[in-house]
Amino acid sequence: MTRFIFITGGVVSSLGKGLASAVLGSLLQSRGYKVRLRKLDPYLNVDPGTMSPTQHGEVFVTDDGAETDLDLGHYERFTGVVTKKTDNVTTGRIYSDVLARERRGDYLGATIQVIPHVTDAIKAFVKNDITDEDFVLCEIGGTVGDIESLPFLEAIRQLRNELGGSGSCIIHVTLLPFIHAAGELKTKPTQHSVKELQSVGLQPDILLCRTEQPVPIELKNKIGQFCNVNAADVIIAEDVSSIYTVPLAYHEQGFDTQICHHFNLENKKPNLKRWLSIADAYEHPEGKITIAIVGKYTSLQDSYKSLGEAIAHGGIANKLRVEVEWIDSEVFETENNDILSYHLSNISGLLVPGGFGKRGAEGKINAIRFARQRQIPFLGICFGMQMAVLETARTLGNLPKANSSEFGRGGDLLVGLMTEWIADNSVEKRTHLDDMGGTMRLGAYPCNIKEDSLASKIYNDCQISERHRHRYEVNINFKEHLEKAGLYISGFSPDGALPEIVERRDHPFFIAVQFHPELKSKPFQPHPLFTEFVSAAGKHLRLV
Repeated sequence: MTRFIFITGGVVSSLGKGLASAVLGSLLQSRGYKVRLRKLDPYLNVDPGTMSPTQHGEVFVTDDGAETDLDLGHYERFTGVVTKKTDNVTTGRIYSDVLARERRGDYLGATIQVIPHVTDAIKAFVKNDITDEDFVLCEIGGTVGDIESLPFLEAIRQLRNELGGSGSCIIHVTLLPFIHAAGELKTKPTQHSVKELQSVGLQPDILLCRTEQPVPIELKNKIGQFCNVNAADVIIAEDVSSIYTVPLAYHEQGFDTQICHHFNLENKKPNLKRWLSIADAYEHPEGKITIAIVGKYTSLQDSYKSLGEAIAHGGIANKLRVEVEWIDSEVFETENNDILSYHLSNISGLLVPGGFGKRGAEGKINAIRFARQRQIPFLGICFGMQMAVLETARTLGNLPKANSSEFGRGGDLLVGLMTEWIADNSVEKRTHLDDMGGTMRLGAYPCNIKEDSLASKIYNDCQISERHRHRYEVNINFKEHLEKAGLYISGFSPDGALPEIVERRDHPFFIAVQFHPELKSKPFQPHPLFTEFVSAAGKHLRLV
């Protein structure tokens, strides 16, 4: 029997519903249950693929090529369960599907309404593509009271009636603010949020209350009484030092125990050795290093959420605390070495991540040049690899006008718009006239690595699969030119047409990849590229 858990949020956004869902999934796994996690987003975009990273955060890409909400990254990192296209849906997608069905005549001339047509589509999504999972956790984006989320809440109300209390559970995440002037924690926002939820026909079974301060038992009892919830089902989620201690903290508060109690399941003792080990490695490092991330969207660190986590995972693997300096690449648009030295001389490693567009590109190229010349460990990802190629071509390859067609048509186009590639034994084609959404090389693709390369040593394999999200590719016709300049192409698509990995042999650690390895890194299984990058950064620190 599959049981459904719905996670809603109230009072304010950014309370950590996605993390709470992921942590609960991992705690249920530690008790031997099989879980699946899903995200229902209320915005009208079909998916987050065309949304600004500085507004919405990163776009998480699944193996099967879906552009999804960043919370799916939390799900994968904490549970190891590979997410799919069927694990994220938006209001825009729901309405698009309903309207497409109406145009085809599937509704036989019926008047299309939110109830039942839209809510039926939402319910179908929630129950679709389930096999033998014990639990399906569905997080509803936004905040209760938002007009956008009403169809989702109504669909859950209907599902609740269909599944019954023994087949479903509603968790409501709220805030207990501490008013410093009064010196008190306030429960009123939580009370009002629960009333808002009750007004649409939903009674929460468990409250997860986020707070900065310890909560006395009398306050827990008060919350339970006013919100019609047992005091034991009021779970206090106090701020902790790192997200890697959250599973232990939530278990200590009885979160997973109360879930088992709600579903009348045996209260098995969970196996938390994995999280005890991870928390210990993170909390008690043997050293500290600094990695500079030179990117375009550093004003919102969620723009690089998976990247920041993958670097932390590399630190855990090396027993090092990694401090990240987020630097806007536009700072380096000038070739003034004094500015570069001011920001980069004391770092242990440089990472240049993905991005789109010309803004900040020259700054990334200048930062890469500085790292190459100063022998600073360097890792380039996606756009970062393309900028490493341009830096080599301009500085060492006698191609001062090396360029990308993403920036215009002038100069030597070492990077160009990808118009054709192989996907699932078929040919995918694109042109510059296509829509922006969903028209990139998306999802997992194989890569063949040369045996005599740094990449093969890092992966300990010559055939890998990694996730992609990009429109532009390095032009294979410049292979010999780049290799004469010292940039060795060590990874290719299976047909040999698309460069996937480049590296330098005259540098202690200089490697760049066209794919996004950060999307597959987990705290209990750090990605080898980040493990070795952090290791190299640690060695660089000891050398200087």
